[in-house]
Amino acid sequence: MNSGTLRQSVAGPAGALECAVDMPAALPLRGTVVVCHPHPQHGGTMDNKVVQTLARAFVQLGWRSVRFNFRGVGASAGVWDDGLGEVDDALAVIAAFRASTGEAGQPFMLAGFSFGGYVAACAAARLPEADKPQRLVLIGPSTQKQQAPPVPANTLVIHGETDDVVPLAATLDWARPQSLPVLVFPGVGHFFHGQLGLLKNVVVQELMPRQGL
Repeated sequence: MNSGTLRQSVAGPAGALECAVDMPAALPLRGTVVVCHPHPQHGGTMDNKVVQTLARAFVQLGWRSVRFNFRGVGASAGVWDDGLGEVDDALAVIAAFRASTGEAGQPFMLAGFSFGGYVAACAAARLPEADKPQRLVLIGPSTQKQQAPPVPANTLVIHGETDDVVPLAATLDWARPQSLPVLVFPGVGHFFHGQLGLLKNVVVQELMPRQGL
């Protein structure tokens, strides 16, 4: 993402997982966020522009951002596992970074774009109640090709109105039974072309701590 991005690897269930870590300028940290990338079989990596935009938003808010490549992507070991092993990869990264700084029980968030949104939702559902993320942030989550689980009521969901990869209608159908609000960007497609700055600003505004609330 920038010259200060730290590249490292952690142990995953199918071998080493390549990670990119970005730290905020001001310390102490508010916590750690793990960001999941789009579908590996369609060119998705941790360097996807939407994923990097999410990382920048979280860093601005004072969170350590951890992006990672799913198994078989970039320098990550293993092969595509139809979404099952990829959820295990996310859980392994969460555990590794929380343990590395003694952050068990400390604030963390989980985010994902497209297929990564599906993975983030699945990973959150599998975590014990005491280890749940403080917030889930799902951008254009895969709700048509994958069966995304229900998510907590405070989940931030952002979707483009003209998304031709994951139709807005699919995400609304998923959200409706949960009474889950969906923030819609009018006239915007799946990859938020030309609107990444707006996406970053909206994520920051939505997640910024509010005085007196």
